[in-house]
This record gives sequence, structure tokens and C-alpha cells, in this order.
Amino acid sequence: MRRIGQVIFAAGVAAMAAGCAVVPKSSPPVALEAPPEPGSWRATATVQDRDRIRNWFGAWEAALADARAKGFAAQIAAEGKLLEPLAALPNAHLPPGAYRCRTIKLGAQAGTLGYTAYGWFACRVSAEQGIVSLVKTSGSQRPIGLVFPDDIRRQIFLGTLLLGDETMPLDYGSDRMRDMAGLIERIDDRRWRLVLPRPAYESLLDIIELVPES
Repeated sequence: MRRIGQVIFAAGVAAMAAGCAVVPKSSPPVALEAPPEPGSWRATATVQDRDRIRNWFGAWEAALADARAKGFAAQIAAEGKLLEPLAALPNAHLPPGAYRCRTIKLGAQAGTLGYTAYGWFACRVSAEQGIVSLVKTSGSQRPIGLVFPDDIRRQIFLGTLLLGDETMPLDYGSDRMRDMAGLIERIDDRRWRLVLPRPAYESLLDIIELVPES
């Protein structure tokens, strides 16, 4: 996973030019937002993915409303806290190891269902020289990327999507239709979720449940 980490960090730390605004002399000075720390998720993420993460709650509300309107209220209720937007607990750290993982697609883009729940597949979390990676190792749609610290209730995932029999991921930031960005949250003692707002395909929100193998 070291190569993936190097690729994602390199793609995310590209410099961006900032515009200048004319401020009347009578206006008070405006506090400027500090630039993101190099190597942080904010410095690494594309503009599109920063927007996805910033607006995660609105995406979740829209996804729930769409799924319920299409008749999936009972399925949503049956999942309990997994699909509750504010269920995150402190200490979101995702320990290295093998995980069982399953995906729920919530809300619909054009021509898709409002709710789809898949069976269990395999995922793995690895840590090497301070770089933490998360990979879905089985299935036809396989997120692969890095996990960044954020705050006490969440970590941030930035990565790309492997499809079918592909073995090499695209560089993060090279194809916005493959880029993935989401929140990693702990919702129980040994239960996490990866929340992917506004994915490029099919749904309004993807939630990947993660449970350690042992």
C-alpha cells in the first residue's frame, strides 16, 4: 500500500492559485483561513471531495428522504444506528486488521433503486510507517485509499474505485468519476462505518459497514 499512499499524497498537495479581492479602506480586516497542513486530508483532497465531505449531512438527509419515499422505510429502520446520521461515537480510530464489510446504497440517482443492501465481502486496514490504508479486497466495486485523522468522532477516507477485474488503482485526483471521499465513524464497540456522500454512481449515499474478523 505504500505506493498508493505516495500517489495520493502527491496528487493532493498540488498548489492552487488564490484570487485577490478589492476591499474598501473603511472595512475592518478580514481573518483569512489558515492554509491546510501539508499531508492532511484537506491538503490532499480535490475541491470536489472537500465539498462532498463538507456537505455530508445534507447528502444523508436527501438519501434517507428519497429511499423512504420509494417505500424502503422498514429496511432503513431495521438497520438501526448504521443509517442514523448522528450515531458516531468518540474514538473513531480504525485498527489495522481483516474486516467483514457490506455496502448499503441509499437514495437514487436517475434510473436506480432507492435502497440496495449487499452481502458481506472482505476488507483490510493496514498501517505502515504512519500511513493507514483501507481496501475492499473482494467484490466488483472495491474502494482503495488512505485514512486520515480529523477529529475525535471521525477519520477521513480518500481513495479511488477499482471495478471488475482491475488490479491497479487510478491515481487519486486523475478521474473524478473514480475518486472517493468519506467519513469513517465508530458506531459500536467493534463496529465502524465508511460514509461516502454523493458517490459518482447509482446512489446519493453509500455506507460500508466494517466489522473486525476477530
